[in-house]
This record gives sequence, structure tokens and C-alpha cells, in this order.
Amino acid sequence: MADTLPGPGPVAEAEAPLDAYSRVVTSVAAALTPRVAALQVPRRGRGGWFSTALGSAVVFTEDGFLLTNAHVVGHADAGTLAFADGTTSPFHTIGADPLSDLAVLRADGPTPSPVTLGEATGLRVGQLVVAVGNPLGLAGSVTAGVVSALGRSIPARSGSAVRVIDNVIQTDAALNPGNSGGALATADGQVVGITTAVAGNGLGLAVPIDATSRRIVAALLADGRIRRAYLGLAGVPAPLPPALRHRTGQRTGLRIVEVVPGAPADRAGLHEGDLLLTAAGEPMGSAQALQRLMLADAIGRPLPLTVLRGEALVDVLAVPAELPADD
Repeated sequence: MADTLPGPGPVAEAEAPLDAYSRVVTSVAAALTPRVAALQVPRRGRGGWFSTALGSAVVFTEDGFLLTNAHVVGHADAGTLAFADGTTSPFHTIGADPLSDLAVLRADGPTPSPVTLGEATGLRVGQLVVAVGNPLGLAGSVTAGVVSALGRSIPARSGSAVRVIDNVIQTDAALNPGNSGGALATADGQVVGITTAVAGNGLGLAVPIDATSRRIVAALLADGRIRRAYLGLAGVPAPLPPALRHRTGQRTGLRIVEVVPGAPADRAGLHEGDLLLTAAGEPMGSAQALQRLMLADAIGRPLPLTVLRGEALVDVLAVPAELPADD
């Protein structure tokens, strides 16, 4: 009687998904590790002494432009890149935007071919993602995890201006200092985020690659800075009255809690207590929704607003001004 070979059995069957997971991670790592550089950025401290900040940057064009975090670059005009194959190159800063935590660099020497930038809007909670960066100065480190949450917000500050970076990606892929500016990629190797912060307890955050960040990167490439509009108001989300909610289908508006004297909002006649419903016809359910409109193309252009004042709907025309560069 001929011997028969045993079937795969429960152990082998359990290993199959892990083998597939491993193949995905190794494939993404092989594709991205050569294209994610380690950064060394000189920093001048108090008393004139210098230190070195560590971070990561992602090659995203054929002619040597890299994407990283603004907080990694700081105010430095230049620094050094090191790639996984051991080659190094000086770089100079093209532009940085602290209020989105994005910066663009250009290598002064050869770079590997660029990564493929994807689109973060298609991400789903639970989806596999791979992070590639240089945590604690350890070049070419790869971690993997899942998208833990979407739509997170983190505050960013530039001088006295405070902005919320919205739609931030939260992941449980292990991130450490030095990962900042590195790549967060999907299973097909497309970079959908630039890792920006360690939230603690095994959670990390990444600035998404989406329509807003692409506009910011394009402006940094063209002008080296971001021009932003502002109205000069502060607001908090607040529910609409039931009748108005039923009529509009909108659940929340932005309750104005402060209007800066002399600012565009003040000149337009907005008041504390007004409930901002729409701007340019778009629902304003959060501060982030208004912020998304406050880029360069809004400066000096009339912006139609609708507010609920008491029980009356009031249409207002405001003209956003340019946020001062040193603010």
C-alpha cells in the first residue's frame, strides 16, 4: 500500500495568512526603504550652541525633491541626507509650512527614483499600512500595523497662529522620534501619509496625502511658502435647532465665540453668538471646514456666509485678508 502524504493540517493553514502578510510587508519595505532618507538638521540653541535634529524624508520627484515635516526642518536652511545604500547628500530647504507640518527639501546630489504618492481619502479603518523611517537614527526601519482611526485632528502652531491639522491618520504601526517625515504606505506601496507624531500608547499619527496637502506642496514648490487667508474669528461646533436641522439636513454649525476687532469678520458684521451655517455654500460644522477654505485663493475674494442670529437667517459677505507671514 502506497504511503500517503499528510494534508497541510491546522498549523500550516494558520501560517498561510501570515505568509501573505509577510510578503506584503517585505514587498513594501523593499520598494520604499531606498527612497526614504535619514535627515540630519543642525539646530541653533540658546547661547549659540548647536545640536542635530534627526528625522526622515521621502523622495517624491525625479529631480530630487523630498517631502518631510516642517517641525523636523525647523528654521534650518540646509542639512544632510543619508540613503539606505550609504550615499549621502546635502540638501537645502525649499519651503516649510508649520501649520500643516509639511516641508519640501531638495537634494544637492543624486537621489533614488521617487515613491508613488497615493490618496488617503480611500483609506479604511483596519486597513494594513506600513511605516518606513529612521527612528532614533536607526536608518531604514520598517514597522507595520493598521489604520486605527481616520479624521483625527492635532493642533499646530506658527508664532501666534494656531491651526488644526485635520483628517490626520492614526495608526498602531510603531513610530518613534526620527520617524517624523517618513512614509506611511498601503499594501500596494503607495505613500498615503507623512508620519508626524507619536501619540503615545502605541499610537502614531500621519499627515494625509490628499487634495489639501497636494495644494500645500505645490505652493511650497512654486513660492517656498504658503499664503493663507483669515477671517479673525474663533468658533466651536454647536447643534442646529431641530427645525433647521430637518430643513437643511445639516446637524451642526460653528458657534462664533470670538471676533477679533478690526478683522475681516468684524468688518463684515459678524457677532459673537452667531451660528455659522455655510461658507461659499459649504456646510460649516467645524473649525476645520472653515480652515479648508482659508488658502491663498480666498485672499481678497468676497466669501458669502450664512449665519443664524437669534431666530433669523442672515446672509453676510466677508472678504478674507492675508494672514501676516510673521504671525
